[in-house]
Amino acid sequence: MRSSLVLGVDSSTQSVKVELRRAEDGAIVATGRSPHPAATPPRSEQSPADWWRALVAACAQLGEARSKVGAVAVAAQQHGLVLLDDAGVALRPAPLWNDTTAAPAAATLVASLGARAWAQGCGSVPVASFTIAKLAQLHRSEPELLSRTTRVMLPHDYLTWRLCGAHVTDPGDASGTGWFDPARGRYRTDLLAAAVDDPDAWVARLPQVLASSAQAGRLTGEAAGELGMPPGVAVAAGTGDNMAAALGLGVAPGQVVISLGTSGTAYGVAEHPTADETGAVAGFASASRGFLPLVCTLNATRVTDTVAGWMGLHVDAFARLALDADPAPVEAVLVPYFDGERTPNRPDAAGLLSGLRTGTGRAELARVAHDGVLCGLLDGVDALRLAGLRVSGPPVLVGGGARSAAYRQRAADLWGTGIVVPEDDEVVATGAAVLAACALEGVSTRAVGDRWGLGGGAMVEPRPGAHPEEVRARYRAARDRPGASKLTALGAPGAGDLT
Repeated sequence: MRSSLVLGVDSSTQSVKVELRRAEDGAIVATGRSPHPAATPPRSEQSPADWWRALVAACAQLGEARSKVGAVAVAAQQHGLVLLDDAGVALRPAPLWNDTTAAPAAATLVASLGARAWAQGCGSVPVASFTIAKLAQLHRSEPELLSRTTRVMLPHDYLTWRLCGAHVTDPGDASGTGWFDPARGRYRTDLLAAAVDDPDAWVARLPQVLASSAQAGRLTGEAAGELGMPPGVAVAAGTGDNMAAALGLGVAPGQVVISLGTSGTAYGVAEHPTADETGAVAGFASASRGFLPLVCTLNATRVTDTVAGWMGLHVDAFARLALDADPAPVEAVLVPYFDGERTPNRPDAAGLLSGLRTGTGRAELARVAHDGVLCGLLDGVDALRLAGLRVSGPPVLVGGGARSAAYRQRAADLWGTGIVVPEDDEVVATGAAVLAACALEGVSTRAVGDRWGLGGGAMVEPRPGAHPEEVRARYRAARDRPGASKLTALGAPGAGDLT
């Protein structure tokens, strides 16, 4: 096989990370990273132009090797709403997935059609993070701006467009908008009609849907000049970050992934779509022509970073303190809804620390901060099971939090059996590189994943005496205590009992 390099791009909330890999075996040749401007809920927005500037800066760190790139693919944060005018200029900063100001619009959308219709129509019940909720909000608050919109994009779509000029998306990322049906592979004007007055006109502004690994176009001369790469490089359609992470991990049916980043996610790959009308499980498409049922929590590693700051500790010292605590259950519980919450859908909630005694120590507080984040995600795994996802074998722990010894150990303690921690935690960029290799060679994602030997990692075993069911029962009791936090019902039967 001819030696060639492929570039995988991970554009997250915090930064752009790029990986340059050999197409034949996936070996890393060079990496780069550049930050994005900080964005903090409830109003969390970023300028799309800043994503491009960060990509240019990250690629500059690749050195001369970037001149040998044969293909590139982008994976990016889901749900953000990018609106461009005739000149291709963003009309406003893009509201991001963790912007919670569209919560009232989301509630109105659900009430207009009912939770069941949304779940059956797009696989998910819209919450504040979904793109359609942001569009509905702007339709009411900034109608003049929307009248000048000619292209609607997601963050990964925008970067792909800057690379090759193609207005395209893929089923995986499109399935997080609220206007795309992943089971049937098409846009739904009836769902768009709940958000805007002229749904047919809005469909014309949406990107063409291509397979994630399909060639969307070729790197333009302008983009090549900025990135230091040759013009004409193949550009794949790309996908959302969670879909790319599943590729980068080589996730097999039956495996569940728990990802700890700014947000937390729990997901697995499935052959059939899901339609959870409680709203707990988002029924996304995958980047490998299947499906990716997913649960997302708004609060993850930022919670432990915040509590560490309150205690005047670096996060590493905070993690060591948590590990020093006895693994046995304690009365103290942290419900970590610091920025509201997405699952369960409580956008106006706040965090809750309960069960404190005069004998509660710093180590216990450090441990229950980690436990609160993990218990919320394990509730998500329970929801995935209820939605029909087969969960077997050890879960895979990824994301920035997976680098923390405290999160790794407590995840194993609370799961009750071993968990797998991959050696490489930049799995989104790796998944994007897989798509680039597919676009270069015209092969399947499975063929590339098998050739690159993706999957596997170190096993972390639980400690004796952790009693995970008791810890989780205490967490659920605090989470569901009347008046503990405001619940926004989704309108489905039993929505007040979301887990």
